[in-house]
Amino acid sequence: MLMNTPKTGRLLDLRSDAVLASALRVSLARLTRRLRRQAGAHKLTPTQLATLAAVERHSGITPGELAELEKMQPPSMTRVIAALEERGLLARTPHPTDRRQVAVSVTEPGRGLLKEERRGKEAWLAQRLQELSPEERTALRAAAPILEKLSQM
Repeated sequence: MLMNTPKTGRLLDLRSDAVLASALRVSLARLTRRLRRQAGAHKLTPTQLATLAAVERHSGITPGELAELEKMQPPSMTRVIAALEERGLLARTPHPTDRRQVAVSVTEPGRGLLKEERRGKEAWLAQRLQELSPEERTALRAAAPILEKLSQM
């Protein structure tokens, strides 16, 4: 399978795993940057936004577990949690079984912010998808589960 690179016009032979890996890395990074530009007016950093979303998925998680999940050092995660808590987006509560720990959960304003953030990004992406041919959208539907699998490895 050949792919034409938009900027250079070069043809890439995607049959090679190394070339495919490079093409995916570049394309996914570019798409991620474009999606980040669709951020709402909340002024959260990408790390804060990712942390808020992780807490939403794992409500009641401890800061240490969250740091491990997000591949961050615990002191850095503590600062991120504090910033989100200060904005009223996260809340700390006593851990249900370990009095030495706290559990972190998303507040209603935090849920609202995440919902609005997702809505804006999905609207932007849906608009871009409409610019593709039906065949291209079909190919993306087939690729979505595979990309999800890659993201979980």
